[in-house]
Amino acid sequence: MTKIVAIGNDHAGPDVKRMLQRILKEKWNYVVVDYGTDTTDSIDYPDIAHQVASDVNRGRAHMGILICGTGIGMSMVANRYENVRAAVCTDSSHSVLTRQHNDANILCIGSRTTSDDEIERIVTDFFNTKYEGGRHVQRLNKFRNRV
Repeated sequence: MTKIVAIGNDHAGPDVKRMLQRILKEKWNYVVVDYGTDTTDSIDYPDIAHQVASDVNRGRAHMGILICGTGIGMSMVANRYENVRAAVCTDSSHSVLTRQHNDANILCIGSRTTSDDEIERIVTDFFNTKYEGGRHVQRLNKFRNRV
């Protein structure tokens, strides 16, 4: 089965996006759908976050990656979607735990706050880690319909 990853970035992340596209294709043979910009000209990050989150929410992409200056704004937009669990990860331990415990399906990265080497470790661990289920299922079920 073909695995699809939706990736998006604002003006803070074109270089990181290109690096991650290469890794995703070479390391895991993922098909990458690119919603990001290729320039550093200012754009509105919510527009990009909506596109990636919509693909993951509707099952058109198995996973997503969002890149902006800190990852925070992108995660705030993405988490508005019912079937999205977006997490900002600043080191690889975060990416492991958010996959194991939260079944995160969108990784949010800060290109201005995280080194390229750490970003590669974060992404590698995110895509190599499986959801544990078990005690976490009950907690994930509480994500829905709670206002």
